Amino acid sequence: MAKGWLAVSDGFTYLLQGAWVNLIVVIGALLFGFAIALPLAMIQVYGKNRLLRQSIAFYVWFFRGIPLLVCLFLFYFGLFDYLGINFSAFTVAVIVLGLISSAYQSQILRGAILSIPEGQMKAGRAIGLRDGQSIRLIILPQALRLAIPGWSNEYSILLKDSAVTYALGVSELMARAHHVASRTYQHLYLYITAGLLFMIMTWMGTRLLQMAQKRLSVPGYFR
Repeated sequence: MAKGWLAVSDGFTYLLQGAWVNLIVVIGALLFGFAIALPLAMIQVYGKNRLLRQSIAFYVWFFRGIPLLVCLFLFYFGLFDYLGINFSAFTVAVIVLGLISSAYQSQILRGAILSIPEGQMKAGRAIGLRDGQSIRLIILPQALRLAIPGWSNEYSILLKDSAVTYALGVSELMARAHHVASRTYQHLYLYITAGLLFMIMTWMGTRLLQMAQKRLSVPGYFR
């Protein structure tokens, strides 16, 4: 047992650096996914073009239906290589996780927008606002706050999914735990430590979002 924890102690800083890589991948994927998800959700709710809405539904279905590992290999070894694009494994991990997250985030935002009573749009028109102004000034500020619980779940899922990126060679926590375990033969202790670090990062992220949800809660809504 002593040898196991000694191996953990010796490699702890190395593991923490890997955990930081996981956090950067997750934050990058969440932001990239949000940039795509917001217009997708807006078009799904307010769009008049049926073909465009059906295309978005297919996009969401595609990225929600393919396993993460398949998607990572498809883009890293397949699509980008075919197109002659030389992205690093880290960049591909952020892009692929971001694309998958955008499919889920678009549905989180869509649900949040639809939960705003229709009367608020009519109220905006009544005071002389155009529909676009009502969406931007009245609907979206509330919808973004109502979406925080959904983002909390998305953060937890992305954090756990980020461990799979070691298959591309990303030097994240799981890859580093495996590297140290292979060198010291203390697999049990290294993987327990990796699991505990993932649990701590999950708790910290969800706790921060819970605090944000409480601080930014919309009066009259209970989620």
